Amino acid sequence: MRTAALLAVLMTLPALAAEPAPVANPFSADWKTPFGVPPFAEIKEAHFLPALKEGMAQQAAEILLIAEAKAVPTFENTIVALERSGQFLDRAGSVFFNLMGAETTPKLQAVNREVMPLMAAHRDDIHLNAKLFQRVRTVWEARAGLKLAPDQARLLERTYKGFVRAGAALTPDQQVRMRAINAEQSKHGVDFGDRLLKATKAFQLVVDQPADLAGLPEGLRMAAAAAAKKAGQEGKWLFTLDGPSIWPFLEYAQNRELRKRLLTGYLERCNQGGDTDTNAIVSRVAALRVEKAQLLGYKTWADYVLEENMAKDPQGVYGLLDQIWKPALEVAKKERAELQAMMAKDLPGQKLEPWDWRYYAEKVKQAKYDFDEEAVKPYFAIDAVRQGAFAVASKLYGITFTEVQGIPVYQKDVRCFEVQELDGRHLGLIYVDYHPRPGKRGGAWMSSYRSPWLKDGKQVDPVVVNVCNFTAPAGDRPALLTSDEVRTLFHEFGHGLHGLFYKGRYRGTAGTPRDFVELPSQVMENWAMEPEVLKLYAKHYKTGEVIPDALMAKMKKAATFGQGFATVEYMAASLLDMDWHTLTTTKPQDTAAFEKASLAKWGLIAEIPPRYRSPYFNHIMGGYAAGYYSYIWSAVLDSDAFQAFKEKGNLFDAATAAKFRAEVLAKGGTEDPALLYQRFRGRDPKVGPLLEKRGLK
Repeated sequence: MRTAALLAVLMTLPALAAEPAPVANPFSADWKTPFGVPPFAEIKEAHFLPALKEGMAQQAAEILLIAEAKAVPTFENTIVALERSGQFLDRAGSVFFNLMGAETTPKLQAVNREVMPLMAAHRDDIHLNAKLFQRVRTVWEARAGLKLAPDQARLLERTYKGFVRAGAALTPDQQVRMRAINAEQSKHGVDFGDRLLKATKAFQLVVDQPADLAGLPEGLRMAAAAAAKKAGQEGKWLFTLDGPSIWPFLEYAQNRELRKRLLTGYLERCNQGGDTDTNAIVSRVAALRVEKAQLLGYKTWADYVLEENMAKDPQGVYGLLDQIWKPALEVAKKERAELQAMMAKDLPGQKLEPWDWRYYAEKVKQAKYDFDEEAVKPYFAIDAVRQGAFAVASKLYGITFTEVQGIPVYQKDVRCFEVQELDGRHLGLIYVDYHPRPGKRGGAWMSSYRSPWLKDGKQVDPVVVNVCNFTAPAGDRPALLTSDEVRTLFHEFGHGLHGLFYKGRYRGTAGTPRDFVELPSQVMENWAMEPEVLKLYAKHYKTGEVIPDALMAKMKKAATFGQGFATVEYMAASLLDMDWHTLTTTKPQDTAAFEKASLAKWGLIAEIPPRYRSPYFNHIMGGYAAGYYSYIWSAVLDSDAFQAFKEKGNLFDAATAAKFRAEVLAKGGTEDPALLYQRFRGRDPKVGPLLEKRGLK
């Protein structure tokens, strides 16, 4: 829609927006719940589409008033006014999109399919509004004389660049094409997510012979039996592609054929034709990204994305990845030789395959270090681990966590905790949602139901959520986590702290670049397995016994075992992501052929598949496109940052923690992240601590 026509339509919106929404819709009323959280029980599926449309209409009216204002553009009447627009839409959208990830239903998916193109068009209506952009540009060009505070300057820069990067400076014809690209991308994104969820939840490996369970831990058998019973197959055992099911099965199942079937089901998701295949979507989205980037004057999508990240350009990313890829691949090859030798004892003459790696890695680890992952799980009951993460934050930052009983939750297993400063001041809330469900997508993430900022001079307190897919309770046993799951809990909790501690005035300066945002999460992982911290929370779920020193010593010795595999499988996915997004052609790609050529170019060994293959690489269909490398980039930062505590000889050094909170966690994106890190550490980060921690040097 052309700007003139759009404005003609929008002129009718203030009157429409002034009419109150139906009281029956909870989004139109004040929430009288504890701490003003969403009244989940009152919100029905039918409420979302009207609320989201109402939110878009209200923001369109707000935008019209800004764009058509007669007053000279200023930071307050243009930039801050834009920042404050869309609060109703944010309120409805935060609940909707959180539930889409954590507790979706067919009806919510239908709403998503309808609303996403509308949202894409709504964003374009804002960013491609010529009068609005002219007001933003006027303020931007006058910035030198405005005497703005650093966070205000940052908000202005983000706002202006956001318009330019969305196409505000393009010609009218180019903007028409930009709208079409954005609309098509939004539809493909929804379709990809729906297909991936369906394919992931549809796969089932049903075992009906007890002999086929040989090698599996008791807890995994119990969980599989419970899953089978729930699926109407009592007396059998059901294994799925959810993390708590597939990964321990691959580590312990003696039946090689079943390991192959399960891993193949995982690797071939969305790659077998039919209504869950995503290959055409992946290829088309890659082409659309090339076209969009070049329309905006960039060579590739990666150039477009990375301009706003710490890495700045593809060369910066490839340069870091190359430093780590080569030593990691050499370590992985040595690990392969060890595993092949172990396998030869069981199956002489057989070649190690991807479905054998985890199984024989576990055997080698037990032989070399006398360490079995199952031996530590009884000390990692989920509530104790969560309390351990809370205890670390309390010791570092002087905050407390108190469970809030009776507060609205969106699913019965979800729990909520109030976070307070040591003096009792309310800081925010954190919801935790830890176990797989049919309507929950895979993986682990942190999100917000309400972000902190200053509204009318008063602090809006945050409401954050950690969503994970951890081992569930089985029988009379609590959920017992693996060491990887423990680290993931600490990781997502670190994101939660970042959301809780932000103290900026504006919503628009809360977010940080992708290759910085993982620092607050990954740095928390460093505390999880420290002996001093383990003694705080790692207690046997039956006896209460603190984890023995001897077992901790074994864990420490085995800590770098398998890091070649872990680093290579992750980095293979990072390199695949970068290769997809450094394409310069819009010619459709054969997804399988492209992926094969990419991985061959980097010399990935056949026994290690990339952590994510193209058809189910959900990260890069969303916000991590040309950004999956961020985890390793941030790993350099987090290893170096944790070293600051080590250098003090105190894991909970108060001064270091206070500085990290003030300079990193509380600042969000109010300033350049490189500058924030330099102020915390006194210098730029070094890669050495990461290589040492992973045993890669």
